[in-house]
Amino acid sequence: MQPSTQPPRRFHGAAAMAFPEPVGIVGGEAARRAIAQGRAVPLAGGPLAFTAVLWHRRGEPADLQPVGEIHPQELDALARPRPPLAGLPLDRPRIMGVVNVTPDSFSDGGQWFDPVAAINHGRNLAAAGADIIDVGGESTRPGADPLDPEAEQARVLPVVRALAEAGLIVSIDTRNAATMRAAVATGAKIINDVAGLTGPEAVTTVASLEVPAVLMHMRGDPRTMQDNPTYDHVVLDVASALDARVAAAVAAGIDRRNLVIDPGIGFGKTAAHNLDLIRHLGLLHGLDLPILVGVSRKSFIQTVTGTAVPPIRRIPGSLAAGLAAVARGAQLLRVHDVAETRQALAVQQAVTMGFEG
Repeated sequence: MQPSTQPPRRFHGAAAMAFPEPVGIVGGEAARRAIAQGRAVPLAGGPLAFTAVLWHRRGEPADLQPVGEIHPQELDALARPRPPLAGLPLDRPRIMGVVNVTPDSFSDGGQWFDPVAAINHGRNLAAAGADIIDVGGESTRPGADPLDPEAEQARVLPVVRALAEAGLIVSIDTRNAATMRAAVATGAKIINDVAGLTGPEAVTTVASLEVPAVLMHMRGDPRTMQDNPTYDHVVLDVASALDARVAAAVAAGIDRRNLVIDPGIGFGKTAAHNLDLIRHLGLLHGLDLPILVGVSRKSFIQTVTGTAVPPIRRIPGSLAAGLAAVARGAQLLRVHDVAETRQALAVQQAVTMGFEG
């Protein structure tokens, strides 16, 4: 492959001229041959590879460019391996299992509100194949009211402590700086913030704790986010907003290697927005960070199918959407149904990468 002699395009910051979306993604033997022949490069370190990039600019048609014509600096952000997350290598898709210690979450309706039940559920998710257990005490379903941090901590800290003492990698799903500090002191290794560290003291707290953090995109807050969400171009708008949050986090002193981005499927988006974000998820690779996606049991699945069903009956749609995200290079899936997701991923990876059993 002969590297491009053209200057790199700017694709970070508010003045971004273009955002790159890796396309022509292949895996397994096809990826190895394409890389060896100079027709592809690894996507975020592999095992997938991509053969071209679609450059997206506002108000213009996307421009397709083969990897052989792309400036090395542009390729590097898309191709280099993402660093481990809390010591967990991201060399294959990882599963984050959800434990809602709430009385009113949309997905399980308070099934794990009792701390003993929540602890047992977290252990069962780990046994089923979850790499990370995500513990949350505040419902962020559409229309939910905020929860007092003290009440939130009373719910989550016993669960975080028990699961961490069992040797599991625990993330704390919270928007509150005080809960972040208490959970990390109790054993949490990752902070998962649906508000993207925009809350009071959140970004400085994470910087002081020196732990990894997931920055999720959300338009508005849970009470208002589904009140007619609109975008000029949802994928570019979300990418730009996440880019800005990453810049703010780094400016506050957070090590960039400790950041993960999440497009926030279902948070201030219509079903059409969600599908567009999954369809063009690869565009987020230009931010040079691991990508987490949470599609599990969300309402857009019933919108797509045209059939109103309770969350527990949205598992097939959840699996389909999750596999679509992984096929576009997502490193982490946040799910309620770990065993089913692990099985689906195993088959997908065997087909895509090759089966040697």
